[in-house]
Amino acid sequence: MPMMNGFVPKKIQPWIYVVFAFFFQLAGGMYAGAMPHVMGDMCIMREDVTMIVLCGVIGVNMPFPFLFRFKFRFTNRQLLITAALAIAACNWLCMYTESVPVLCLLSYVAGFFKLCGTFECLSNVQLWMTSKRDFTIFFPLLYCIVVGNMSLSPWITVHLTYIFQSWYAMHWAMTGAMLFIALMVYVLTHDFRFMKPLPLISLDWLGCVLWSALLIEVVFLFNYGEYYNWWDGRPFRVVTFMVPVTFYFALQRMRHIRHPYIAPEAWLYKRLLPLLAVFALVELINSTPKILQNTFTSGVLHFGAMSTSVFYLVEWAGTICGCMFVMFWIKVLRQKFTRLLTVGLMALLAYEVQMYLMVTPGLDIESLFIPIFCRTFGVAIFFTALTIYLEELMPFQHFFMGLTMVGFIRNGVVDTICSGIYSFSLRHHIAENFARAMPYDATQVILVSLKQLFGVTCIIATVVLLIFLVWDIQPVRDTLKRMPYWSVVGRLLRRQMSSGK
Repeated sequence: MPMMNGFVPKKIQPWIYVVFAFFFQLAGGMYAGAMPHVMGDMCIMREDVTMIVLCGVIGVNMPFPFLFRFKFRFTNRQLLITAALAIAACNWLCMYTESVPVLCLLSYVAGFFKLCGTFECLSNVQLWMTSKRDFTIFFPLLYCIVVGNMSLSPWITVHLTYIFQSWYAMHWAMTGAMLFIALMVYVLTHDFRFMKPLPLISLDWLGCVLWSALLIEVVFLFNYGEYYNWWDGRPFRVVTFMVPVTFYFALQRMRHIRHPYIAPEAWLYKRLLPLLAVFALVELINSTPKILQNTFTSGVLHFGAMSTSVFYLVEWAGTICGCMFVMFWIKVLRQKFTRLLTVGLMALLAYEVQMYLMVTPGLDIESLFIPIFCRTFGVAIFFTALTIYLEELMPFQHFFMGLTMVGFIRNGVVDTICSGIYSFSLRHHIAENFARAMPYDATQVILVSLKQLFGVTCIIATVVLLIFLVWDIQPVRDTLKRMPYWSVVGRLLRRQMSSGK
């Protein structure tokens, strides 16, 4: 690691960057684990806090097409210090800002730099993680940090908020962590370049803004849909009109400029749409905990935030096991790729079936551990395996665009759509069950409605599982192509810029 100063022992150099990536993934603009405290302190709705958090999730998805341009323009030291200071500033400003639109913007910026910092850390230890740049090793290890911290961050937030009785606690902790990272990078590293810097020209910033605006508008519709009673609300109708307009301008810009944010050719790969459909299916099944499971645990079982925080640790364990299982399946067992997805889908179906059978009053909290483990185990398999498939499907010049395109589905958008559908369906079923004049009280009606929706999800997952069992093919080669060296990528970008392509 040539950017490290000589006094840093070589054995701990990559571990330092892994720790930095771990803290980058913990950080954000607003933290969902502190949602009740934020709502009470700022007098805003649950939908507002959710919107702020989702803007951060969208921000994480958008830098992918720019990452290598940043890497070849700035040094590792400059990028890490800038990312850490930007996240620290966003966390500090979020504590003293009461405007929801401003908080959404700060959360987006924090998410944007969160990915930049994580990429810069892990791209420099890739050869240490896998000397042959093998994605079947790199991605499982990567998702242990990325997806695993999606569970650890709310767990830490809940406990810090409980200990200090303030939602500021997590923001102060992350501000301190980011400042510490900036200080450590300043002390332990120096500016190093492995090639001449490439200028930041031909970056489609407006395209990034248009696609970001489109995603935020879609998230707004399904996040606030129940609050505005869907078409009855004027803001809902206005944003609905804005969605096709924004989409039109994003498409036209993509088609008519030389270096678009997402190249039109990136959408034309034969198996891309089925891949996106599988990601959407996973998000559909994975969105049931946010509405159905939370309604069950809070509205029926009356578990508090500290009690249910143990679920985050179970999710973390399921994620780690799922990522390691993917590596074991591909590198040791060498089984078919489709069978791996079938195992992941079986784990997701196991969660839905268990929850369908467990929707009963008086259930103890430990009974939910196995279903939650199964769900996160299956989600980790899908996230890791489908990303490996995406790398095999698309050439390197379009791969990072493909990550953004897949992120349109898996980074909050489809999840919010599915959550909105489940929320509407739950309200509809509760009202319908009350209208039938059945001899049930309110709690029993909620239980019946939850069981109905879990049952529908079980049927959908079962049908898709049968399709996977029949579709026993091998869409991925046994020997996957490897990521090129950074110097090769840099020369390719330089030739593209000089030729005007």
